[in-house]
Amino acid sequence: MKSKLILLVSAMLFYIVTFAQKDELKTLKKIYAREKTSDADIAEYKVTLSKAESLVSSSTEDDKVYFGFYKAMLPILELTLVMSKPENISNPGLIMKYLTVDNVGQFVSNLNATLSFEKKSGKQVYTKDIEETINSFKPMLINYAIALANESKLKDAALVLANIYDLDKKDVEKLYFAANYAVNSKEYVIALQYYEELKSLNYNGECTAYYAKNVLTDKEDYFGNTQDAKLDRDTKIKLKLYTDPRDEKVASKRPEILKNIALILIELGRSDEAKTAIRDARIQSSEDVSLILIESDLYLKSNDMVTYKRLISEALEKNPNNVDLNFNLGVISYNNKDLVEAEKYYLRAIEIDPKYGNAYLNLAILKLDAEKALIEKMNKLGTSPTEMKKYDILKNQREGVYKSVIPYLEKVTELDPENIEAIKTLIGVYNALEMTDKAKPLKEKLKKK
Repeated sequence: MKSKLILLVSAMLFYIVTFAQKDELKTLKKIYAREKTSDADIAEYKVTLSKAESLVSSSTEDDKVYFGFYKAMLPILELTLVMSKPENISNPGLIMKYLTVDNVGQFVSNLNATLSFEKKSGKQVYTKDIEETINSFKPMLINYAIALANESKLKDAALVLANIYDLDKKDVEKLYFAANYAVNSKEYVIALQYYEELKSLNYNGECTAYYAKNVLTDKEDYFGNTQDAKLDRDTKIKLKLYTDPRDEKVASKRPEILKNIALILIELGRSDEAKTAIRDARIQSSEDVSLILIESDLYLKSNDMVTYKRLISEALEKNPNNVDLNFNLGVISYNNKDLVEAEKYYLRAIEIDPKYGNAYLNLAILKLDAEKALIEKMNKLGTSPTEMKKYDILKNQREGVYKSVIPYLEKVTELDPENIEAIKTLIGVYNALEMTDKAKPLKEKLKKK
């Protein structure tokens, strides 16, 4: 008898909870359905959401889905109400108050969950409403992403743009920009995820961009890259609001996407995957010498000298007289402690372009590296006659190093008189060689800066 009573009480409690949550959901539905909401409506909506949240966790799938939908729509309802007030119409900054990255994510996730549920169940309660909401609020979400980017919140901007793409899978361009923002904020894992999806979608971004000159501002405005954008521009030209229409072909972004995937994989230390990604990128951009350099550096770091030298030869064969290529090969060799090769490439860069200042500066830095080893040896010596002789030999060698870099540093300061790094280094060399007459005018120059 006692067990039956417990079961009866449990059943009654379940019925009461279920009834309560259905009642809360009805209230939310009723407020949401109103053509115009008031401050009191929004207050009641918030209270009802709070009451329903604890009840809905043990409810049916449809209750959970629709509760999520109503919760996700709260910021939109608030924003709609606020922006409907005359005093707020000219205050777009209010968007930042009511939208956050988290509630945009929640908004998108729950709208998609509702669409998915209604498609599966065959009962389209809010499908049409959601589609209208997406069309209405997508421009606002785009403006929110732009505002975040303008405040240098690049990761947040990336997340919002990715959410816009999740809301409208046809707008793949937003995912591309999300990937770019993620890279610029050094969120490489997120960026890689976005770029990989762009790759799988075969996105290339080829399009025609439409421009025209605004009659009022006399500046060229960008209208977009869709047929709707073209129609809008052409209509405004007919109305004499714009003149001088211009169409610009936008090249494929696929090579850039594949290259960025490779660079991110390198940044994440996933070298084997990076090698594969580089090969994919090179298929798309066979003449891009920078890709060959990236690939060669990967093989150099894995100590595969055969492949490294083959790739370097390939790069030079494609463009033997490219001064930047030779200079970059010098940098790669220097970074990997191959000073002989580095010097060869820097000298070749100077041979191609005698005014290539960075090659002179890097040659000086390379030569000065020898000073460190000499100083270490000098510091270890004692004061015995034998060791003092060794000290003098090392000192002369050190002075020889200083003398060897003077022509390079002087050339840099001749080509670029404002190069502070070169001036300071040259002053240090002159002082070490007691060439005070040479150092003095340079010191005076630095004081004036």
